[in-house]
Amino acid sequence: MYRIALVMIARNEARCLQRCLHSARPWVDEMWVLDTGSVDATMSLAESSSAGVAQFLWCDDFAAARNAALRLTDADWCVVLDADEWISEGGEGLAALRHQAPDFMGQISVVSLIKTAGLAADGTAPSWLTRVLPRGVRYEGRVHEQPVSPLPRRKLPVSVLHDGYLPEQVLNKQGRNQHLLSLALAGQPQDPYLNYQLGKDFEVRGEFAQALPRYELALQQGDAQAGWRHDLVLRSLYTLKKLSHFDAAINLAQAEMPNWLNSPDFYFTLGDVLLDWATHEPARADELLPMIESSWLRAHDIGEQPQLQDSVSGRGSHLAAHNLSVLYDGLGMTDKAQFWRARAA
Repeated sequence: MYRIALVMIARNEARCLQRCLHSARPWVDEMWVLDTGSVDATMSLAESSSAGVAQFLWCDDFAAARNAALRLTDADWCVVLDADEWISEGGEGLAALRHQAPDFMGQISVVSLIKTAGLAADGTAPSWLTRVLPRGVRYEGRVHEQPVSPLPRRKLPVSVLHDGYLPEQVLNKQGRNQHLLSLALAGQPQDPYLNYQLGKDFEVRGEFAQALPRYELALQQGDAQAGWRHDLVLRSLYTLKKLSHFDAAINLAQAEMPNWLNSPDFYFTLGDVLLDWATHEPARADELLPMIESSWLRAHDIGEQPQLQDSVSGRGSHLAAHNLSVLYDGLGMTDKAQFWRARAA
């Protein structure tokens, strides 16, 4: 029988640490928390939750910290979670690893909670991330670190929720990633993934003019098949919209459309770009409104695509329906507006 360990790094995570540990405890044989400099109750909460605790002198390198945490255990399998994540479904899929040889890396569904503008409820964005590692696999990358191994990757029936992208949590970590990304880019200034991540860091703080050149480099230099390309395209369109660069946004959309014919997020975002363009240039509204309608109808027709990396829940269903109801209300098309309000509900 193979042993399973939960392994995490944490710093000032008293808010949520026990939630994560309690969700994992039934499915693993041991739990380890490597503290990277907490000044709150993180360490004592970890100990009271039956986790082993160790300390690490932070050196501006997430991979170094992850690898130090992995060295705390000799378990056959390591499940890597962050404190702001918790197992919501499929813990049995982890427990089943006790009877599986550690000859692959496991991917789990990490579903991030996000705020959706104009709606009271949180939306969700799923990603398949490699978080179940055989003993001996190590990370590379100062920030947005990734496990490196020639072993195959296999999806596991495990779902994890993550609330670290909600506004209050992003605010608490403001500036941390930008510093680390700048250090990493000093040695790899043309790296498309690092530029994408730095652009995202600028974007979430509303610094769109700084985000755009990072996204442009990532689009030009990045692999068209990269798992993060979908998110990069959507964020680039959103950033161009916020900067009122509508012609550039449409050019990008036309170039990328053949790659995302089955992405509700792509057509949902395209509709938003066109709506902003119509608002900025009312003289073009007659030309743009049918395109806006078509984009949101297409998003709804495609439907939800949870297997698509970084697809936001609702863009293929109730969010598209909501936008269509608002559009038809504005056009005085009462019956259609009522129909789509009912669909949204």
